[in-house]
Amino acid sequence: MSSPWHKLDKETVVQTLKTSSNGLSTEEAKRRLSEYGYNELLEKKKKTALQMFLEEFKDVFILLLIFATIASALIGYYEYTSALARGEAPSLLEAFTDPITIGIIVTLVAVAGFIQEYRAEKAVEALKKLTAPRARVLRDGKEMIIPAREIVPGDLLILESGDTVPADARILEAVELKADEAVLTGESTPVGKGLDVVKSEAPIAERKNMLFMATHTIYGRGKAVVTSTGMKTEFGKIAELVQTTEEEETPLQKKLDKFAKKIAMVVTILAAIIFVLELFAEGFKIKALIDSFLISISLAISVVPEGLPAIVTITLALGAREFAKRHAIIRRLSSAESLGATTVICSDKTGTLTKAEMTVRRIYNSGKTVEVTGVGYEPKGEFRHSTGSFNPQEDKDLSLLLTIGALCNNATLENENGNWSIMGDPTEGALIVTAAKAGLEHGELEKQYPRIDELPFTSERKRMTTIHSTPDGEHIAFVKGAPEIVLERSTHVFENNKEKKLTDAKRKEILDTNEKLASDALRVLGIAYKKLPSDLKEFEFHEETIESNLVFVGLEGMIDPPREEAAEANKKCELAGIKTVMITGDHKLTATAIAKEIGMFRGNSLVLTGAELDGLSDAQFQEKVENVAVYARVSPEHKLRIVDAWKKKGHVVAMTGDGVNDAPAVKSADVGVSMGISGTDVTREASDMVLTDDNFATIVRAVEEGRVIYDNVRKYARFLISCNFDEVLVIGSFAILAGLAGAGGELLWPVPLTAAMLLWINLVTDGAPAVSLALDPPDEAVMNRKPRKPGEGILHGMAAFIITSFILQSTGTILLFVLNLYIFPSHPWGWPNNPVYGAAYEATLAEARTTAFVQATMFELFVVWNCRSERYSVWKMGRRAFKNKWFVLAEIVSISSTLAIPYIPITASMFHLAPLTLPELIQVIGVASWGLFFVLPEPLMGKKIWRWE
Repeated sequence: MSSPWHKLDKETVVQTLKTSSNGLSTEEAKRRLSEYGYNELLEKKKKTALQMFLEEFKDVFILLLIFATIASALIGYYEYTSALARGEAPSLLEAFTDPITIGIIVTLVAVAGFIQEYRAEKAVEALKKLTAPRARVLRDGKEMIIPAREIVPGDLLILESGDTVPADARILEAVELKADEAVLTGESTPVGKGLDVVKSEAPIAERKNMLFMATHTIYGRGKAVVTSTGMKTEFGKIAELVQTTEEEETPLQKKLDKFAKKIAMVVTILAAIIFVLELFAEGFKIKALIDSFLISISLAISVVPEGLPAIVTITLALGAREFAKRHAIIRRLSSAESLGATTVICSDKTGTLTKAEMTVRRIYNSGKTVEVTGVGYEPKGEFRHSTGSFNPQEDKDLSLLLTIGALCNNATLENENGNWSIMGDPTEGALIVTAAKAGLEHGELEKQYPRIDELPFTSERKRMTTIHSTPDGEHIAFVKGAPEIVLERSTHVFENNKEKKLTDAKRKEILDTNEKLASDALRVLGIAYKKLPSDLKEFEFHEETIESNLVFVGLEGMIDPPREEAAEANKKCELAGIKTVMITGDHKLTATAIAKEIGMFRGNSLVLTGAELDGLSDAQFQEKVENVAVYARVSPEHKLRIVDAWKKKGHVVAMTGDGVNDAPAVKSADVGVSMGISGTDVTREASDMVLTDDNFATIVRAVEEGRVIYDNVRKYARFLISCNFDEVLVIGSFAILAGLAGAGGELLWPVPLTAAMLLWINLVTDGAPAVSLALDPPDEAVMNRKPRKPGEGILHGMAAFIITSFILQSTGTILLFVLNLYIFPSHPWGWPNNPVYGAAYEATLAEARTTAFVQATMFELFVVWNCRSERYSVWKMGRRAFKNKWFVLAEIVSISSTLAIPYIPITASMFHLAPLTLPELIQVIGVASWGLFFVLPEPLMGKKIWRWE
């Protein structure tokens, strides 16, 4: 649909699009969805699974290994054909054993890497689906929230301040509506929107009666009919320039990637040295060249933790899935890291620390206080004063107050099968419910006093005004807002059905009553009105003319009780060393009462109002900020200042927000948290995490999950680094000895592990057991320790463990190899007296290498159990050690397959191994169990032995 909609009047647009004031029917919307397709932009073509698999072979070490394997196969072929020419009968399998074995393992390594990358990709895709935008539409005459991708031409959009416009649309209703169209036009100034027809040739920036996909409404509200979706929108036309960008690496991923590259550089140098030494010992022959090259490259592949960044992605993505189960949707993976280091949580009060189930409890009107009964949103309850219950409709003063509260309102009360609910702001909903309890039905009131204009509520204005026609044809403005703000603009008070001059004594009485209601934890709104001159035109409806010389009518005090789980969550934060701060636009006394009930406010805590904060210099505020527990009557600009003050103190700050103007503070925070229920799209897009239940306890649970994620990444890093370097020492030691021995040195000092063995160790230990650490359950004390320091290295506090493991594993491998080759060989071969080595030597070497190979593999598969806690050995973990079923399964499969290799003829031949005898098996298990029993005394678990970041 590409008509010039801006040049048509709204009635023609509605008729052309075949829709109505009730919106489309559900059936028609489905039909149009199949006709026009989903409302989404075309993305760059994603990599196929085959492309992802082939990319695993692009690693430089893998390519070198493949090259060396092919060369080895050519040598095997040459030797095989030469033997045939000499009339011998060589074994074809034996001639190609090494290249076949290495080829199979390289393929398996690539498959393992592909599975890791594929899982990470799918997990990230699932995360993107969770964060997909939604939109409010009118269908079948009812408001509903649907995924933005399901919007079709003809849908009626309902838009409020802070919403993202999901498609191009022609405006049908607009109340002070303004949009930010910078993303489309480059114009940074908000654009006022209206209904007037625009010239056909008008550029996009001048089409004031249109809203465009991906722009934001930043003020007012409106209704619009969708004219174009997806690639047919103005934004879609430039889609090639705004293709979806790839997910950026998180700081942790970048840090680990850099770390892996440094290790790769060091290992490459060591591998090159070992290659030269081995080549020198064996003599400069083609076969020796290839064998030395294979060992060196295999060693590099085994040692370099190239999978570390990929595992971080998997761990973060799987963690994000857990967040979603806990009602927290992570929009950026990097925020999962920051959550684990959070030291301060700055939270809104209403709906986050409280239930957002507003119920009016007390009303002050005509100098007296009225109690209101009833709970929730069901319009049942009584009005009582000191003499008992009464009919509120017989009290004209009270009826006027309730009428103003119900009409100066954008919420609606809905009843579905006896279940009452509010669509819109809970505070406004409470006013409608209270009026309904008095028999003043919202729909009937709107018919008597039709709205003709509105001055919307903003957190800066702290008030809202609606303008209505009265039954006698006059105009009247109804105002609600912060009592002190409304009272400040009032000159009269309505008492005993009369307008009276507002005296200083009366003003003080009202303010004192407001203080008393607020001290009882009630949120209080001031109610007022103003009769407007009959000759006042709509274009003159401004703050200066409408919201001055008001007639004050009364106060409505409502309760929003704290969430039961908020107090428990706050206790968790105390134990975890996290400071909690309440930020609210409510009265100081109301905020303090709620903070005390939750436990946020203590004897030495401070409370600051927005006005008091404005009176402090940055230096003065810096001195106070760590002692302030409650901020009351603050604006969104104050939030930004609070975030900056905490960050300058070196804290990691999580900040919640919902309104449009909260976006800068949310974006500035280390972890920006937006509300999924009450929040605006602008704030959601600026945030790192969205709460689907708007609950403070969910933030705390997310911090806990963030700590678990980081702990699991540390477990993986601890395991990789502590177990990947022993092979360098083992191979390097024998390469040096062989090189020093000169010609024939490779027979006197053969390498304990072959290329195939090194690759197998890398496959089975860096594979399933290591990856399954990402699924490890949390440490029971995860929230009983202080937050980690943001600049702290991933290996912080691990030096003692890593060095101990490295020494024990290297010693064990060399010990078993030396014992079985030199000290107690099964087939004595005359070393060092007889330099001629034959079949006995080959058999003994195979047995010695078997013990070294199985020990090296088993040690890593044992030590990984002690990498699962920084505080306890596996023996102190008890049953918790078996909670991760995937880890246990991975261990069983890896241990079983490693032990089986020497006993299966074909695999024994491929790896040049010999079946282990019972004494040899006991030796192997005994030495490998050092990793399970003697890695590090428990008092040193997680301790630093020097500063190592």
